Amino acid sequence: MRRAGKALACVKEDLKSSLKVGMTTLEIDRIAEKLIDQREAKPAFKGYHGFPATACISINEEIVHGIPNVRVVKEGDIVSIDIGLILDDWFSDCAFTVGFGSLDEATQRLIDVTEQSLSKGIDQAKEGNYLSDIGFAIQSFVEPFGFSVVRDFVGHGIGMSLHEEPEVPNFGLPKSGPVLQEGMVFAIEPMINTGTYKTKILDDKWTVVTSDGKPSAHFEHTVAVTANGPEILTKING
Repeated sequence: MRRAGKALACVKEDLKSSLKVGMTTLEIDRIAEKLIDQREAKPAFKGYHGFPATACISINEEIVHGIPNVRVVKEGDIVSIDIGLILDDWFSDCAFTVGFGSLDEATQRLIDVTEQSLSKGIDQAKEGNYLSDIGFAIQSFVEPFGFSVVRDFVGHGIGMSLHEEPEVPNFGLPKSGPVLQEGMVFAIEPMINTGTYKTKILDDKWTVVTSDGKPSAHFEHTVAVTANGPEILTKING
């Protein structure tokens, strides 16, 4: 899983460096697939329950599972890219949100707080803690900024399947659920909204949007519980 995570970390960094205003989301997806192939890996999402693309690419009020298409990314858009790969039968999964061009202060704060909340959650992924400590840390950090935590979609275990038990909510009370043990691996992925946490799914049956049309941000890492604390597998210097 370390090898799969490191490969995805490299794909993510190369993909981020290629992003620019004027690209279509389909162009971004094609670059992502090419980068995964260069790592001698396979896309984890393509064909998964019928999903038609390599990456989930979601813009502005889209939270997750956006299908790449001919939509052009414009100045001021924020884009969440969720991507996974399979290497030697092991899965890795990560996501990030980037702003294109200059953003207003509130939208930039949304991105920053969401990324910081992921770090708060990861800090709790250590032996002896409870699974719910992860979500409690995320929610406790985010809500004082006036943002809300998506309830309908959560993180998950990951290993030789993309989605494994248990689910990893980004909200809730502490000290409940399984006790964390060395060797457990989770995809921790806060999805944070500017307004309400409520969501709806578009007619394409995939794209999830905020019910009030306000922006959302999404960050994710694949994280292992080790004897030395949390280890981020999808980070080049994890």
